[in-house]
Amino acid sequence: MKSILITGAASGIGAAIVKKIASQNMYLTLTTKSNNKGLEEVVEYAKQKGSIVSFLSGDLSNKEFIKDLIILARKHTGSIDQFVSNAGYAEKKKFGEFTCSDLIKSIETMALSFSEIINICIDDFKKSSCGRIVSVSSFVNKNIGLNNNIFPTTAAAKSALEALTKTLAFQLAEYQVTVNSVSPGYTKKDGKHSALTDQEWEEIIKKIPLNRLAQPQDSANLISFLLSDEASYITGQIIKIDGGLSLI
Repeated sequence: MKSILITGAASGIGAAIVKKIASQNMYLTLTTKSNNKGLEEVVEYAKQKGSIVSFLSGDLSNKEFIKDLIILARKHTGSIDQFVSNAGYAEKKKFGEFTCSDLIKSIETMALSFSEIINICIDDFKKSSCGRIVSVSSFVNKNIGLNNNIFPTTAAAKSALEALTKTLAFQLAEYQVTVNSVSPGYTKKDGKHSALTDQEWEEIIKKIPLNRLAQPQDSANLISFLLSDEASYITGQIIKIDGGLSLI
C-alpha cells in the first residue's frame, strides 16, 4: 500500500490532487489549517474511490502539529512514500505594510514546514520503492509586479521552498527519489480570491497568453504525473504551469 501525505488538501489544487490520484491500495493523509468542511468533502470522495484516508486540521507553523501529522501518516504502513507540499497563501501586503511576524509566518507555513516534514521523514523516502516529493510553488516570485501587484512575503517563502526542493533533489537522487516543484500561474479558486478584486482578475486574464485562468485540475494532472512511475527520470525541476504567463 502506497502512503501519501498531502498538505493544503481541502480546496483548490490540493483537493484536485486528491481527486485525481485517489484509488484502492492507497493510504492518504490529508491536512488543512481550518477548512474542515472542505476537507471532509475531499476525504469522503477519496474513500468512495477506495482509498484509506486519515485527516487532521492544524497549523503547519506549529512543530507539534507536524509531529502529530506524521504519526498519523505512518499509522497504516509505518512510513511515508510520497509527499505533496501544497500549503500556502497569497499575502498582498507591501513593504511598509507587512511586519516581521507576517514574513516569518509565511516562511514557517510554506518553507519551514516542508523542511521539518522532510527532516523527520527522510529515511522513509530513502527506503521507499516509489519515493516522490512535490512542492507547490507560485508565479509570485517570478512575475514580479504583474498588473502592479507584488506579494513580498509569499514570494520570499516560495523562493525558499524552491531552493529546498532543488537541494533535496540532489541529496535524494542516489536513492532514486525524485523531488520537483510545480509553479502554477493564476489559478481559479473555490470561491472569491481574497487577494485580488474582480477588476484585477479581468485585467490579468487579458494578459495570459492562453486567455484563461488555470483550473486546479491543470496542476493536479501534472503533479499526478510527477508522482507516477512514468516520471522517474524527472528530478530537481521547477515546472511552470501558467498558460504562458512566464512569456510576458
